[in-house]
Amino acid sequence: MKVLKAGAAVAIAVALTLTASACGSSKKDDTASDAGSSGGAKKDKIVIGIKFDQPGVGLKTPDGKYAGFDVDVATYVAKELGYAPDQIQFKQAVSAERENLISNGDVKFIVASYSINDKRKEKVDFAGPYFLAHQDLLVRADDTSITKPEDLNSKKLCSVTGSTSAQNVKTKLAPKADLQEFPGYSECLTGLESKAVDALTTDNSILAGYAAQDKNKGKFKLVGLSLSNENYGIGLKKGDKELQTKINAAIAKMEADGSWEAAVKKNFGPANYKNEPAPQITEGK
Repeated sequence: MKVLKAGAAVAIAVALTLTASACGSSKKDDTASDAGSSGGAKKDKIVIGIKFDQPGVGLKTPDGKYAGFDVDVATYVAKELGYAPDQIQFKQAVSAERENLISNGDVKFIVASYSINDKRKEKVDFAGPYFLAHQDLLVRADDTSITKPEDLNSKKLCSVTGSTSAQNVKTKLAPKADLQEFPGYSECLTGLESKAVDALTTDNSILAGYAAQDKNKGKFKLVGLSLSNENYGIGLKKGDKELQTKINAAIAKMEADGSWEAAVKKNFGPANYKNEPAPQITEGK
C-alpha cells in the first residue's frame, strides 16, 4: 500500500508540473502577441498616423513608399519601442481627423506636423516637442503684393480644414482675408498656381517642402515671416503616461545621437531651409 501511495504522489506531482509549465507558456505567448501594449515583445504591426501630402515632412510617394522628416522621426520612435521598419503601418492622418484617430484607437500615435496647443490637449496627450516651426506664407514667385500679414485683408487665403494656421491669420492678423479651407495642402497649392487663391499659409517647414519639389521650383516663394511658433508634438491617447515617457526618451535619444540633425538636413536641406535647434522636451514633465 505504501508503494502504491508513493507512486500516485509522483504521478500527481508530474501532472502539476506539466500543467504549470503549460500555463506559463500560454501567458508568455499572449504577451508576445500583444501589439497594443506599451511594453513587452512585439510581433504584430504598429499603426502610426502621418501626413501623406506634405513633401519634406510626410509624403506617400507614387511607388507606395513614405518619405519626410516626420516619417524618419516616426520610424526612429517605433524602433525604440521594439518595431522594425517592416512592422510599421502608416495611416493617413489629415488635420481634421487626428484627434479622432487617436481616441478611436485607429493609430498608436501620430507624427504629422501636429502643433501642441491647449485645445488639442483637452482630447489627446503629446510627447515632445520634437521640432519648432514658424507659420509663414507661400505666394506665387512673381507676386509682390504680399509682404506682410495685413496685405491679406484683400486677398484669398488658403489653408486646410482643422489647421491652426488660417485661424491665426484670420483672428489676429488679417480679419478681412477671404479664407478658403480645403481638405489638403495639395488642393491649396493647385489653387495658388491657378490664381484661385492668393496665398497659402501653414508652417514654413511644410511650405519649404512644397517649394523645393522639382515640379514646383521657380513657381512659388516663401514670404519669410514668422507669424507663430509651432511646436510639433507626437499625439497619443490621453492618459497613456507609459507610452508618453517611452516616446520622450526616444526623441531625446534621436537628438543626442545625431539622427535628428541628419533627418533635418536630408529632408529640408534641398530647400535651403534654416531650422531652429531641437526644442526642449516639455510634455509629460
